[in-house]
Amino acid sequence: MNQSNQIRKTALYCRLSQDDGIEGDSNSIQNQKSILRKFAEDHHFPSPCFYVDDGFSGGNFQRPAFQQMISDMENGGIGIIVTKDCCAIMGLNQKDLENQGILA
Repeated sequence: MNQSNQIRKTALYCRLSQDDGIEGDSNSIQNQKSILRKFAEDHHFPSPCFYVDDGFSGGNFQRPAFQQMISDMENGGIGIIVTKDCCAIMGLNQKDLENQGILA
């Protein structure tokens, strides 16, 4: 089958730098998943799947789920990547954004 005819999955990426200590996904990760799941459903994105880095700093890209997502994308398995906000990927916080003049 030609890759252009294949349905590629939608990556839903979640990240939180500090684990909140609860068993399983942290509360923030659960919230991000809920928001992203609804967004993907509302926009009819195909085959949504989660990539979750719970307890990993966004200060670098050496995060297991992020690396797997990039690999899957490079191999043609992902057609869309959705995240709640750019901070999940870049590791910026509100103070960083204010310092960059992005937020007031």
